[in-house]
Amino acid sequence: MPLSIRFNKATTDQVVLARVGNPLQEQPLETSREVCRIQDSDRELFTRLLLKPFRSLAGYCFDHHSSLSKNETYCCARAIFADGDSFLSRGCEIAQRLYAKSNHPNIKSGDLCIARVNHIKVEGQDTEALCILKAETVEPFLSISSKEGDLRIATEHGINPEKVDKGCLILNTREETGYHVLTFDRAGAHSRFWLREFLGVRLITDDSLLTNQVAGLAVSFLQGGSGDESSEHDAADKTVAAKRAMSFFDNHDHFSMQEFEEEVLRRDPDMVARFKEHKARFEEASGQPIADDFAITTAELNKVKRKLGGVMKFDTGVEVRLLPEFQETALERGFDEQRGMGFVKIFFNSKDS
Repeated sequence: MPLSIRFNKATTDQVVLARVGNPLQEQPLETSREVCRIQDSDRELFTRLLLKPFRSLAGYCFDHHSSLSKNETYCCARAIFADGDSFLSRGCEIAQRLYAKSNHPNIKSGDLCIARVNHIKVEGQDTEALCILKAETVEPFLSISSKEGDLRIATEHGINPEKVDKGCLILNTREETGYHVLTFDRAGAHSRFWLREFLGVRLITDDSLLTNQVAGLAVSFLQGGSGDESSEHDAADKTVAAKRAMSFFDNHDHFSMQEFEEEVLRRDPDMVARFKEHKARFEEASGQPIADDFAITTAELNKVKRKLGGVMKFDTGVEVRLLPEFQETALERGFDEQRGMGFVKIFFNSKDS
């Protein structure tokens, strides 16, 4: 089950800053000479902005193919948790590691903020965390100030907290298995640079995650990711197929790929092959295989069901939106000989006002 994490009492007052360039473009690395202290008046707002991107994210943990102790980012975090006085040196070391990994022409330079966060509640326990944010863009804004009894306006540039590009929150729990890490990358959910090369993390796999992943893959495949664009498979047909997949999950306590292929994919060799390709692409992007057998968790199914539905588009400028509650019997399709046109009839019990 996912960890219970609460940020409402969290606070931070120590930050290490850096400007991380791209070494291939001969851009330098600049790091803090001392720890930056957040003023009391700014602390609550700063902490809230710092942690806002980390709500409702999947859990990761640090990993290494030979030994966890060889993951440099993990080692820096562990040293900071063990000795707060090492925050400046280890924070700069994290910035240096990110700089060394930024040796690709597509990696943008940016401002790095590394903060120590206290009083996060993890399963009800007071927990320290290390937050790393990278902002690759700055935005212009207007600043109005008072000077010599008059008001002045000036243009400045700064970081928009709503548009921070990359980030991770390392919670000081489960140290022996690589901590519990929340992370995001606006450039893509499965960025190789941020997740694999800099952080070196992998998804924490449990039944909840597997239920969400496989049910989500089934819905995306049957509602449009199957690669079948033939006219007879319109939005209604695809939504019905996706609902059939969700019924499979609802009616089983345990997922078996073999049973899924038989009951949902109807033992169609072509459809089975295309679904396996769909699944393989996801595994390649995430860098982690998905198990073919696991216990199904009901709570995750409700999240996936919200993705059901679609839009039926017609060449007469009409669209019909199908919601997750769509019932196959609510539509009747036919052909009008007199008009020489197809039609769709919609049935309902009551009309919304």
